[in-house]
Amino acid sequence: MKIKNKIILGFSLFLSGFLIWYLFVKENDYTISFTVKAATGTVFQGIQEWSKIQLEKENENYKIVEKNNFDFIKQRMTKGNSQIDYTWEMVSINDSMTKVNVGIKEMNHSLYNKITAPFCNTPFKVGQIKKIKSFKEGLVDHISKFKYKIDGEGSSKEEFVAYISLKSVLQTKAQTMIGNDGLITGFLQTHNIKIQGRPYVEVTKWDFEKETLDFNYCFPINKNTIIIADKDVKFKTIPAMKGLKVTYFGNMRTSDRSWFALLDYAKKNGYELNYKPLEHFLANPFDGGDELTWETQVIIPFKKK
Repeated sequence: MKIKNKIILGFSLFLSGFLIWYLFVKENDYTISFTVKAATGTVFQGIQEWSKIQLEKENENYKIVEKNNFDFIKQRMTKGNSQIDYTWEMVSINDSMTKVNVGIKEMNHSLYNKITAPFCNTPFKVGQIKKIKSFKEGLVDHISKFKYKIDGEGSSKEEFVAYISLKSVLQTKAQTMIGNDGLITGFLQTHNIKIQGRPYVEVTKWDFEKETLDFNYCFPINKNTIIIADKDVKFKTIPAMKGLKVTYFGNMRTSDRSWFALLDYAKKNGYELNYKPLEHFLANPFDGGDELTWETQVIIPFKKK
């Protein structure tokens, strides 16, 4: 066989194999990629919050098919007779930058979309580009409302506190704190126990799969305080700990965005963390003012270094 014929045959086999893969094996009809100045977990949370908004505004119902930590989530969107799968992959570039790959597959029209997407601006393609662009714009607006600075390795100080134990989903930690603030502050006021400093949140369990938290809402008090038995308010010493630290500026409702930055930083720099963040709120949100000046110190202790 002549060399020219071998080249033609080889190219034909390659092209045939590629077309079979592209049309019948490749999972997604179309993929959209973009970068955003945020940690992977911030994007992950943004996807879920955006999905709730889409249900309210567009009657699009998103169900989670699969997820992994905070860097992968697959959803199935249903609206009328239409079903579309969205596969989101978040790839950390660094602790403040993420590349997002969104794989999109429309049930019942997948083959047509794969054939037309590379060449034509079909309603499917144009609609998906518009939708993901809108998501990115909303995410960028959200990110503008807070900031953080990775401080690297550091230590927290020992603190004697009065505390109450609470549970919540990750997204409602702050609301749960505020809703129970009167319980603990009222107890301390009733028993003439003076608060000596700004409050802490000590996470005792962070369930990645369920996205839930068990945490203690704590107020520093004098270590010589006489302990009073109560079914809700308890007393303890929070020990000093070493870990990765970050300074967060913004509303406490989204302070977990700084946690995600530390998680990405730890992966990039070879740290294994004990996923029990300790937050120290240095601002009083009831005083109002610019949220970007509200400071929170966060440390996640080392599990292994």
